[in-house]
Amino acid sequence: MEKENITEEENTVISEQQAEFFKQWDQITISNDFAFCKVMQDEELLAELVHMILPDIKFQKLSIHAQQSVETGLDIHGVRFDIFVMDETGRAIEIEMQVIDTGSLPKRVRYYVSMADQQMLEKGQLYSKLKDSYVIMICPFDQYGLGLHKYTFTNRCHEAEGLEMNDGTTKIILNAVGTADDIDPKLEAFLDYVAGKGVSDDYTGKLEEAVKKARLNKEWRKQYMTMMMRDLENQEIGEKKGAEMLAILLQQLDKESDDFQLAIKGTSEDRERLYKKYKIVYKVVGEEEKKDDKAEEKKD
Repeated sequence: MEKENITEEENTVISEQQAEFFKQWDQITISNDFAFCKVMQDEELLAELVHMILPDIKFQKLSIHAQQSVETGLDIHGVRFDIFVMDETGRAIEIEMQVIDTGSLPKRVRYYVSMADQQMLEKGQLYSKLKDSYVIMICPFDQYGLGLHKYTFTNRCHEAEGLEMNDGTTKIILNAVGTADDIDPKLEAFLDYVAGKGVSDDYTGKLEEAVKKARLNKEWRKQYMTMMMRDLENQEIGEKKGAEMLAILLQQLDKESDDFQLAIKGTSEDRERLYKKYKIVYKVVGEEEKKDDKAEEKKD
């Protein structure tokens, strides 16, 4: 959408969206990933949380990188870490506030592990230089439905019981709505706070004060609004892209075919497979092409 072409009605919609985002910020909680990132830039608060989640890990100093983006190539899916931490030994700890259950959390964890490794290993270094890494997802839902607050995964051999691969990777999924008596009370109090149950100890009290201060930070509020507006624009672009690609696909298919029905009634993953099958690629129209199109329209 070009700014010079924005109508009064569109300006009204944008103003309403901005007002809604400001309202969200005034009510923001620790379960919002943006607020979580800002609050966890406090090294003391972050260090205390890491100690709760990983009590066996000893460290003196944490190097914090909040909402760090990692891009590995033009045609490769990038990632934005909520909190990426390295201690003085080079060990990596990546913490994500994952509020929405997309159904793909395990695959997301897998990808984040690979991205964390890329952050640690400089070009040309040996694999032996890789340090241990921990990917931690904090969720207000139970991914595995067992009622546990904490699910810890490492790579093990199926054929030999107890045999660890020892590749140095640990994946942890924290469930804020767990019911089991399976973790330290301090960690449970933190997860209860994430789930919206309020302050129950000294640490969650400090988090509450940090969140209140965050709400008063005008620069952070501006950043939040900018991010939300950008995400909304990207969503609109994605919807437009999907509609155009689906229209092209349907034009190529026989209405009586199984693929036509799959394109209409299937999931987004089904349609992605069909786009690959029929070699349908979304064409990004450049500014020069737009100008040429407009010139042709004027001639007509």
